[in-house]
Amino acid sequence: MARKLPKVDVVIIGVGWAGGIIASELTKKGLKVVGLERGKERKTEDYFMVHDELRYALRYEMMQDLSKETITFRSNENIRALPMRQYGSFLIGDGLGGSGVHWNGQTFRFLPYDFQIRSQTIAKYGEKKIPAEMSIQDWGITYDELEPYYDTFEKMAGISGEENPLAGKRSSKYPTPALKKTKAMELFTESAKKLKLHPYVQPAANLSESYKNPDGISRAACQYCGYCERFGCEYGAKADPVVTVIPVAQKTGNFEIRTHSNVRRILKTGNKATGVLYTDVTTGEEIEQPADIVVLTGFVFNNVRLLLLSNIGNPYNPATGTGSIGKNYAYQVRKGNAVGFFDKKNFNNFAGAGALGMILDDYNGDNFDHSNLDFIHGGMIILGQTGQRPIQNNVVPKGTPAWGAEFKKTSLKYANSTLTVGGEGSSMAFRHHFLDLDPTYKDAYGDPLIRITFDFEDQDRSMSKFLASKCADILKEMGADHVDYMQELGPYDVATYQSTHNTGGVIMGADPNTSAVNSYLQMWDVDNLFVVGASAFPQNAGYNPTGTVGALSYRAAEGILKYHESGGQVV
Repeated sequence: MARKLPKVDVVIIGVGWAGGIIASELTKKGLKVVGLERGKERKTEDYFMVHDELRYALRYEMMQDLSKETITFRSNENIRALPMRQYGSFLIGDGLGGSGVHWNGQTFRFLPYDFQIRSQTIAKYGEKKIPAEMSIQDWGITYDELEPYYDTFEKMAGISGEENPLAGKRSSKYPTPALKKTKAMELFTESAKKLKLHPYVQPAANLSESYKNPDGISRAACQYCGYCERFGCEYGAKADPVVTVIPVAQKTGNFEIRTHSNVRRILKTGNKATGVLYTDVTTGEEIEQPADIVVLTGFVFNNVRLLLLSNIGNPYNPATGTGSIGKNYAYQVRKGNAVGFFDKKNFNNFAGAGALGMILDDYNGDNFDHSNLDFIHGGMIILGQTGQRPIQNNVVPKGTPAWGAEFKKTSLKYANSTLTVGGEGSSMAFRHHFLDLDPTYKDAYGDPLIRITFDFEDQDRSMSKFLASKCADILKEMGADHVDYMQELGPYDVATYQSTHNTGGVIMGADPNTSAVNSYLQMWDVDNLFVVGASAFPQNAGYNPTGTVGALSYRAAEGILKYHESGGQVV
């Protein structure tokens, strides 16, 4: 029998970016909030002098323990899914702050086209431009409607940036100036402009200067140490929930964080959520936490899995296209890359920041004509200088022996003389890409694992080849003596790291028949349950998702406050 605790106003499941933002906004208005985090507590002091690539980047210190819970994967429905036993394609965060602690800080606004992709594609190119099996949808919200929430997120995080000439309109400038340009970034800028392209400095949650945000949180400037991705920031220069929104919620006295608390079910009576059932992982005790409002703010896989385990919402059926929980899983296509080798140029590649680099969007969204192309959308092109740590970076031209004297000689020659220009491609939703519960494999508590069914499509293959060729053109203009670039995109490989940009499964929209949540991320059929995160994306854009997750979180917080006051569906 689970121990039942006193009811609270709101219980939040997962205390990362989404959970931290919502806790901050609700507690400032006086609501009593409990945040349940299945991982351990974290603080900035944990990362003092800990630039340990082996511990964090290769042994995944900050990631979920796959021996206790993992995902299973299959490329199509005709084969059996198998568990992911070691990290590869993506990394699943664990602990207070979630993936918001070990992210790079790359912070984008999606393009206006992204939010109305289906209707705008049909209006411009006709319905036949969209393949029959492609299940892309409009979001049920426009860029203009979401723009104020982007602005709020950027001011809270202190985003450092330079205005994108091909993006949607902004209500205000970035709160801090762009990060410094390196020699490589200057060369990219000069070469891209010669090609009549529109480069700009990447927007970063790595502060370019000291900053105090509207909540009164002060943070120091980035030191360009190159230890962002997979690491916590010992300076607090990288915006993460632990140094931004969580302290604001705690200061109100209305927020209680319970770490080591693994939520296993959302409890429901009729069409109302009544609370959650969780296990204290330190003791094994089962505890029930009643609440007036339940907010699910986990990673994509956790959000979908918990709804399915709790029998909330209609599971997606790929055979009929009906149901919404698990629908429109999408990823990020990051294989359209090119590597340039420079015989007489040297770059300080080992310095950097998680979001230091140059971007151009000439081939992103519908910023270019697709009339004679066999794909829609596209992706940003990036020259990043995130800091090439010594263990994981040893780039040599194709055809170089993989070991021996020639390998060593070539490695030394190009150790600081290579640059990568990459395409970060969008990922369109397809009817046969989805998430469901695995019928065979279970976690340490005996609950079914989440199963991914996904593979690259002709859409992805054509887009990647297109982006890779554009990346190669830029490197040639930059003066590279040799350029290797992707020629063909093979099958999706879950064993090779690509990005942690998983999206979909609890998608938003304007129609309850084709979506799980409304534009405030409130469930259509359980109105006191909000599901917040990248799980709401109907498909993925050609950018990192965190900025959009942040904007949607602020909008969801507004919706929760409206619901708390008046009830019913929030409009």
